[in-house]
Amino acid sequence: METCDVLIIGGGPAGSSCAWKLRQSGLNVVILDKAQFPRHKVCAGWITPPVLDELQIDVADYAQQAVIQPITRFLTGMIGGREVETTYAETVSYGIRRFEFDNYLLRRSGAKLKLGEPFRTIRGEGSDWVVNESIRSPLVIGAGGHFCPVARHYSTTSDTAPGTADASKPAARQQAELPVVVAQEIEFEMTAAQSERCTVLPDRPELLFCPDLKGYGWIFRKRDWLNIGLGREQEGHLSSHVAAFVAALQSQGKIPEDLPGPFHGHAYKLRTSIPRPSTPTGILLIGDSAGLADSNSGEGIRPAIESGLLAAATILELGGQNVANLTSIYGEKLRGRFTDSVSALGGISGCLPQFARQYAASWLMTSRWFSRQVLLDRWFLHAEVPALRV
Repeated sequence: METCDVLIIGGGPAGSSCAWKLRQSGLNVVILDKAQFPRHKVCAGWITPPVLDELQIDVADYAQQAVIQPITRFLTGMIGGREVETTYAETVSYGIRRFEFDNYLLRRSGAKLKLGEPFRTIRGEGSDWVVNESIRSPLVIGAGGHFCPVARHYSTTSDTAPGTADASKPAARQQAELPVVVAQEIEFEMTAAQSERCTVLPDRPELLFCPDLKGYGWIFRKRDWLNIGLGREQEGHLSSHVAAFVAALQSQGKIPEDLPGPFHGHAYKLRTSIPRPSTPTGILLIGDSAGLADSNSGEGIRPAIESGLLAAATILELGGQNVANLTSIYGEKLRGRFTDSVSALGGISGCLPQFARQYAASWLMTSRWFSRQVLLDRWFLHAEVPALRV
C-alpha cells in the first residue's frame, strides 16, 4: 500500500496550491483526481494580481506557454440597458483559460499525481486514513469543488476519526444552508471572421446584471478565445435566462450568431459565513469544497487558492503533531482571512418589492461612482485586500 504525508483529493487550484506549499517543505504529497489533465473546466476565468503574487507566478513566463490577458477596464450595466466603462491606469486583473491554468498549477506543484482515478472509499485505520484501499495517509484534504467526494461522503456518513470512537458532525451538513449559484457558460476560439466582427475588447470584460439583481452575465475575451456565461442564485429556470441573455448580446452584435456548441453548467456555494470546520480528525476541506466562493462576485479561484495555502500553513506549523487541533486552527485562519458576508445585490433585491427592483438596479448600474468604488473595486477586484502571506 502506498503511503504519503498528505493526500489531496482534487487537482484544481485549491488542491494544487496546497500541494505546492507543502512540497516546498519537503512533505510527501499525493494528489488524486478522477480527471486527466489538462481538462475542461467551466469558469469565466479571471484572476487578480494578488493571486499571481501568492503563487509566485511570473506573468511573462506564464504568457510563454498559456493565455493570460491583461485587463485594464470593464464595461458594466444591466442586460439590455445602459452600460458604463470604468478605466484603470494599470492592469487590475487577468483573463486565463482554466484548461491551461489548472494544468500549469498541478504540474508545478511537485506532488505525485494519480490522475484518472476517482475517489471511491475512505476508512480510518489506526491514526491514518486509507483511501481506495490503496493509499494511506494521516491527513486527507478534500479539494474536489462543489461536488467534492470527500465533503459528500461526510454529508451521508458518520465515519469516526482514526483512533476515536465519536463521529464529528459532517462539515458538508453545516453548509447545507449556504446559497447556491448555478451557472452556464461556453468558451471557444473564434474564427478569423468571428474575431473581426466581435465588439468585445480583450482588455475590457463586460459584466451585465439581471434586472432583479439575482445574478449576472459576463463576456470575457482572452485573445481570440471568447467566454460567455450567466449565473443566478437558487435558479430553477437558468436555461431560459441564458437564452435571453445570448439573444440580447447577439442583437447588439456583441457575440457571433453562430456559437459552436451548447453551454455547460456548474454550481458553487456562496460564502455567507465561515463555519467552524467539523470534519473528522485529519481531514480538511478547502476551496469550493468548503463553500468559500465570494458572495457578491461568485469568485472562487482566489478563495480556493488562499484556503489551500492556509491549510498547508496550518499543517506545516503543527509539524505533523497535535493533529487533533488541525481543524480548529485551520478554521481560525479561515475566519481571520475571509470576513462573513452577505450578497449585497441579493440583499438589495430582497428588501425591495418586485416593481421597484428593476428601477433600483438601473439606477445603481448607471452610477460611475457605484460601478467603480463598489461593484468593481470592492466586490469583484477586492482592491483593498492585499495578497496573502503565509
